[in-house]
Amino acid sequence: MTQNRTIIYRSGWPHYLALSTSFATVLLILAGGLVTSLGAGLAVPDWPTTFGYNMFLYPWAKMVGGIFYEHSHRLLGSLVGFLTILTAASLWWTERRKWLRVLGVIALLLVIVQGVLGGLRVVWLKLALAIVHACFAQIFFGLMVSLTVLTSRGWAGDFQALPAAERQSLRRLSLLTAGLIFVQTIFGAVLRHTGERLDAHLLFAALAAVFVILLATRIIRKLPERQDLHNSAHALWVLLTIQLALGAGSFMVKYTGVGDAVTPSTIVLLTSAHVVGGALIFATAISLALRLHREPPVKFEADLEMFTSEQISTS
Repeated sequence: MTQNRTIIYRSGWPHYLALSTSFATVLLILAGGLVTSLGAGLAVPDWPTTFGYNMFLYPWAKMVGGIFYEHSHRLLGSLVGFLTILTAASLWWTERRKWLRVLGVIALLLVIVQGVLGGLRVVWLKLALAIVHACFAQIFFGLMVSLTVLTSRGWAGDFQALPAAERQSLRRLSLLTAGLIFVQTIFGAVLRHTGERLDAHLLFAALAAVFVILLATRIIRKLPERQDLHNSAHALWVLLTIQLALGAGSFMVKYTGVGDAVTPSTIVLLTSAHVVGGALIFATAISLALRLHREPPVKFEADLEMFTSEQISTS
């Protein structure tokens, strides 16, 4: 059985590249948060050039103030795009699962759309594009995390099937949790870019927190034998605690008199960290939902027999 799985999951490159792209995307989201918090989104007025220069040839000596943050954001975006190309290519070249190759292509299309949205935001000066750009960043990050999970060796490992009594309810709960977290990030983007809909942001933050607690608690209590799920459930607890603290801090420094007592750089770092925290919780919820929807290895028997036959015929 182990040998046959090696045939299906034969290359580690897609996993390592997807993992690298996910990590780079976290840095990109952080850079985007800094750009928004500093109001540096239009520090570079042209696109795809930078003050008339080829973006990759813009002099480092001129990267000062808001230009540094905005141009660094563009360079990080290019890095993520390059890594996405490598990830999609490695999936297409080595992956036998056709649907996973298709996901790689979708990731590539998403990163292209995301880059164009960011550029049009500069050229057209449309605030709505900035919000859409922020939302697409979360979707792309979620997809890259999914590819990281789906290409890992652990995905092919042995595990105990979910109890029939808990299977459907836990799966629905995981999807609802991930969905609420994403909706909360949408209103977070609206709030950051327009200063409006704080009420919706707080409402969905509370709902998402409740569902995170319910999901993590049920997994830990109902599935004592699934240590792989416990790790993600505990990660949700930790991230939720940190995120709530960052959210409370961001609210206080932006909407109360506490902001007068702290430095502007503290406010920027706090609000940007809050954005990254939301992305990490979303990614963890997606990872957990995928694992809850995973079927036991017996579901791969038909594929295993086919690949074993191919191996015998070529021996």
